[in-house]
Amino acid sequence: MAPGGKRPGPPQLPLPVTVVGGYLGAGKTTLINAMLRRAGGRRLAIMVNEFGALPIDSSLIEAADDRIVTLTGGCVCCSYGEDMVSSLAMLAALDPRPDHVLLEASGVAFPGAIAGTVGLLQDFVLDGTVVLADAETVQRRAADRYIGSTVRQQFAQADLILLNKCDLAADPDAVEAWLGEAAPDVRTVRARQADVPISVVLGARSGGPAKLVGGPFDHTGGFVSAMLNPPAGADPGALARLLADPAHRLLRAKGFVRRGDGAMAAIQVVGNRWTVTEAPAEARSGLVCIGLKGQVDVAAVRREVAEAATVRTGTDTP
Repeated sequence: MAPGGKRPGPPQLPLPVTVVGGYLGAGKTTLINAMLRRAGGRRLAIMVNEFGALPIDSSLIEAADDRIVTLTGGCVCCSYGEDMVSSLAMLAALDPRPDHVLLEASGVAFPGAIAGTVGLLQDFVLDGTVVLADAETVQRRAADRYIGSTVRQQFAQADLILLNKCDLAADPDAVEAWLGEAAPDVRTVRARQADVPISVVLGARSGGPAKLVGGPFDHTGGFVSAMLNPPAGADPGALARLLADPAHRLLRAKGFVRRGDGAMAAIQVVGNRWTVTEAPAEARSGLVCIGLKGQVDVAAVRREVAEAATVRTGTDTP
């Protein structure tokens, strides 16, 4: 009998972990928000590098502290930074314990390396690696001399490829056929706005062998990122259009801007596409921009953002 007269409970099963990967702008954030809304009573734990990098829908947030955001339905979101292993251990020690962990990889990471680390941990089991692909741009990016190798390796390390944004692709059938050749051993599921049943994501490995690789988590040598601080009262739509200008050659930009009336807006830029939506009042102002080294003039982008005209809040539509 355990100290204090309490009988020990049954041994806990390893905590399942699903790695969610995919290149910048493929729809990882949208997928995770959808999984939270469809948890169906499951206690999900979401792991991200920084809370600001995953703009969780404000309607899902109940409370927050420095490391953990409490979400509706008993779910939590954890910021893990560089210390993924200790953050996993912290989640496993929560009471009540999560039922499943969704671990979002960086857009330029090799998800198989993260999956390999999870596979070595005693108290966890890899449930699968899901990699999202942007149906509109994936073939062009896979052929790019700078980023193509990263994109193709992400697919090769997947248990499931979620072919997202099929409504934006000119010929989704052709894209799916191309993926079948690029990653012949990986199952592909089509989606619009990452809208799939949660059962498609959880259990993605379906009993097959895990695709584990060694090496570092991130493949960032060819990329440059910059944190920008737009002035309060800036027009989010004007900033989004500025960042989406092909002349700047940004791959991705996202973050939060305070409007003239004090409300927060979320900016999402993928290539030359952009959106502006409402954001939680507690969101911290700032924009993260990512591009290829040697192709993006960070100083010029920073200067244009700082000089952007500020206007009163209006309706922002791309």
